[in-house]
This record gives sequence, structure tokens and C-alpha cells, in this order.
Amino acid sequence: MKIGIIGSGKIGSILAKLWVKAGHDVMLSSRHPDQLKTLAKELGMRASVGTPEQAAQWGDVILLSIPTGEIPKLSQNVRDALIGKIVMDSCNPFPDRDGEYGVEAQREVKGSGVWATRHLPGAKIVKAFNTVYFQQLADEAHRQGDLLGVPLAGDDKEALRVVAKLVQDAGLGPLVVGDLKSAKQFDNGTPAFVSGASVHELEEILGLNIKSP
Repeated sequence: MKIGIIGSGKIGSILAKLWVKAGHDVMLSSRHPDQLKTLAKELGMRASVGTPEQAAQWGDVILLSIPTGEIPKLSQNVRDALIGKIVMDSCNPFPDRDGEYGVEAQREVKGSGVWATRHLPGAKIVKAFNTVYFQQLADEAHRQGDLLGVPLAGDDKEALRVVAKLVQDAGLGPLVVGDLKSAKQFDNGTPAFVSGASVHELEEILGLNIKSP
């Protein structure tokens, strides 16, 4: 699968490494793509570098890993390219960093994932990877025993299935919580956020009695 990564910071770059190892192709992107060439070279032939517009157009699935305040500032070309595509939203609103957009997203009663859909109409958004601390992701992917849990929420069942498989390919444990507004339960500031919990521990934290895919 071709995975376009918009925002190749700590989370994006670590997931790129994990997905390349699992046999996927990735395109790393940022506003300064030249700064990503060294990382892409380290990852080998399955990794390439581009602009956010190029990553959005190229990828079958997109990882969105940028500050929440930058989502409304994405170009129209990016927005157009994301229509109909699965977008993994790993963004978290922090008002001190994100300003008015961070305040809006944090105050959204249906959660930051639903807020993001207003700025990316037509994208199949799945909230994913927003609860995982980057250092744990680097250190504990493919760990023995109960895998590090990644809660997921989205309105499109096929998109959830695809993202759950990508979570597994990264050596983590997916837990589908529900529709996109269910992501409110694991937005930043909740007990599930950067908890380091396994799938089964997340079920308890979130009060769920469901099976992971």
C-alpha cells in the first residue's frame, strides 16, 4: 500500500519506518521536503520525499500528523486530493500552540476528529495514533505480550478496517471504539491519552466490552 505522510515529525517518521519494514511504500512530506531526504535514504527504496500536495495525491491512504492549527491552512490542492481517501488523523489540539483553531477543536463537543472533517470535506477520516507518545511508539512497537493499544474511531467501516490493518502492520494493537464522534473519548486530556495502555487495558479505561479487529 502507498501511504502518504503529511507531517513527517516524530510520529510520522517513526510510523514511516515501521510501515516500510512491513512492506509498504511511503512518501514523507513537509513544507521543507529537502530536510527529509536523509531519512528517506535511510529507509531505502520504499521511501520517497515530496510536498504535502504530492503526498496527498500519491498515497492510497494518508497519515495526517501536523499541528491541529495547521489543518485549516492546508492548500486547496491538498484538500481536493484527499476527497474520497482514507485519512488517519493523529493530530491533537493544544490551544497554547494552535491558537483559535486549537480552542475550537478542543471545545468541539463531538471531538477533534469531527472538527477536522469540517476542514477536510469528503475525506474518510479515522482518528488514529493520536494517543501514542512518540518514544513509546519507537520503543514498544512489536513488543511481546499485550501490544501497545491504538484506539480508532471513524464513520466508514472499510476505512476502519484498512487503518486497523496498518496499525497491526506497525506492530501495535488496534481497538475500534466506534464512529468518529467516539474519538472524543480518547482526545488529549482523557485517561486514554498517552496512557501506554495495551488493547485490553484500553477497553477497561474506555469502559468497552468489544473485540479488537
